[in-house]
Amino acid sequence: MPSTRLKRLILLFGVLMLAGLTASGLALAGVWSPDPACPPIADHPGWTVARRWNEALLDAIRRDVPAPTVHARNLFHTSAAMWDAWAAFDPNAEGVFVDEKHTAPDPAAARDEAISYAAFRVLEARYLDSVGAVDSITEFDGLMEALCYPIDVMTVEGDSPAALGNRIARVVLEAGMEDGSNEAEGYVDPDYAPVNPPLVVDLPGTSLIDPNRWQPLQIEEMISQNGILVENAVQEFIDPHWGYVTGFALPDPGPLGMPIDPGDPPYLGDPSSDQAYKEAVVEVLRYSSLLDPAAGVSIDGSPGTIGASPLGTNDGAGYPDNPATGAPYRPNMVNEADFGRVVAEFWADGPDSETPPGHWNTIANTVSDLLSPDLRIGGGSIVDRLEWDVKLYLALNGANHDAAVAAWGTKGHYDYIRPISMIRYMGGLGQSSDPDGASYHRDGLPLVPNLVQVITVASTAPGERHEALGGHEGEIAVRAYAGSPTDPESGTGGVDWILATEWVPYQAPTFVTPSFAGYVSGHSTFSRASAEVLAAMTGSEYFPGGLGEWTIPAGSLEFEAGPETDVVLQWATYADAADQAGVSRLYGGIHVRADDFAGRVMGAEIGRAAWEMARHYYGNPADG
Repeated sequence: MPSTRLKRLILLFGVLMLAGLTASGLALAGVWSPDPACPPIADHPGWTVARRWNEALLDAIRRDVPAPTVHARNLFHTSAAMWDAWAAFDPNAEGVFVDEKHTAPDPAAARDEAISYAAFRVLEARYLDSVGAVDSITEFDGLMEALCYPIDVMTVEGDSPAALGNRIARVVLEAGMEDGSNEAEGYVDPDYAPVNPPLVVDLPGTSLIDPNRWQPLQIEEMISQNGILVENAVQEFIDPHWGYVTGFALPDPGPLGMPIDPGDPPYLGDPSSDQAYKEAVVEVLRYSSLLDPAAGVSIDGSPGTIGASPLGTNDGAGYPDNPATGAPYRPNMVNEADFGRVVAEFWADGPDSETPPGHWNTIANTVSDLLSPDLRIGGGSIVDRLEWDVKLYLALNGANHDAAVAAWGTKGHYDYIRPISMIRYMGGLGQSSDPDGASYHRDGLPLVPNLVQVITVASTAPGERHEALGGHEGEIAVRAYAGSPTDPESGTGGVDWILATEWVPYQAPTFVTPSFAGYVSGHSTFSRASAEVLAAMTGSEYFPGGLGEWTIPAGSLEFEAGPETDVVLQWATYADAADQAGVSRLYGGIHVRADDFAGRVMGAEIGRAAWEMARHYYGNPADG
């Protein structure tokens, strides 16, 4: 970004963060009145200003490093700023950060203006130093220009819509400097240090001081999921302090920094949960063993067979009929490995790397478009699209922000291990099923037919299943995803017998596993919280028409070649989609069942509380 541009932005926000502008500053800002002849924006003419700022924020997230905690906070703060600007012109609504009441000859125009200044100021401050800032700041400026709102109108004094929007942004930004996120120092927690030494991914095995605690990975070339080079080859835990960040509708985090405590995950060596720990590892290996498209196995991915699971389980068997049509759901046959690989990649950071909270904003916007113009909050009276958007974003992103705070509070407290460390460590110890058999160790991997085996002289004989593992007799082999192909554009890793000490998840080799602890799953927490809000907001647990769909085109996978044909992901309810987001992390090999299920339960509680809090701010008993 040119230095003159930086100077202008630094001056802009330096002035804005003051208590108010001086008289000379007001003269500099000038006297401005909105242009009534401002031409409408040609692209997406039906989008409200709130939708446009939400989409601009999603674009900025896609360009930036994928830090879900920070982006969830930015989504919430921007949504709250837009809500406060809208609420200022409603006699019953209450602002979150700024609760003012104003009148205007044209309330609709005043709302658009106040919303735009509030969102613009928050976003320019938050993404000024981000990766992709040149494009993001340019997009924010361009949107203001397209809306005919001069960016140099910086006053925070008076009753003009621009001043109101600037004032709201100033309060939001000031609050953000004191909310426990440590924004001033780049959101870093200076006190965290990992218990375990790094796992060098390119070398077999691993050493653990504590097999129940998180282990950073050392990756030769580390690249984020949206393609940004990470300079440090050893992972650093992202935001272990986040549980202390001020939430939207969360209880007090207490001294442990956990607004919600889901209880302990299973621990290796603990008499009461050791078996659950080992079963969880085996389950991840089973998911890994399903990722070979050459196996040619087909499954039905329709809501007729998948979905309707009770909260915190995978026990559902689908739905007999579509409630909107009364007809059975049509079969959706798909290659089982393509389904698993697509699920793992689609939910990883969203289809365009907008991170899980941003992904659920994309889903929510799609749902809103499908429902429009019949927009009824909680199934009540029809509202206009701007009212719908600002209320949706407040509830949805209040829930996503709380999901980040609660999930990362749990991650920071329990500091729980990831599957790659579990499997390599246990596999290096041996097998734990047969005390009288070869390679026994009480903390080793359980033996499972056709999944986990001890390599023997007989099994490595020519033509036998472990032939390629000759020389490793006495070690543990697993039948699992064989790792990234040499040419990801044309090849697949497939499934084979590999050394347990060399197991890798179905992820890009430059990423492998996220840079923070496993318990609980952020995806599961974000997704279920968002699903609860969407069900409450729309007045139905079902997607419009009883069927949500997303098509993943043939050949569009990032980690390796595939799928061979288009794969259509389908869900009957928002909760079904959220459950699939949780399961995706097991297909991807980066979470165990405890991470997923506990996250879903937490997410449900968070989403319901955020909805009730949002309704309080709406100030209208008819809403929901």
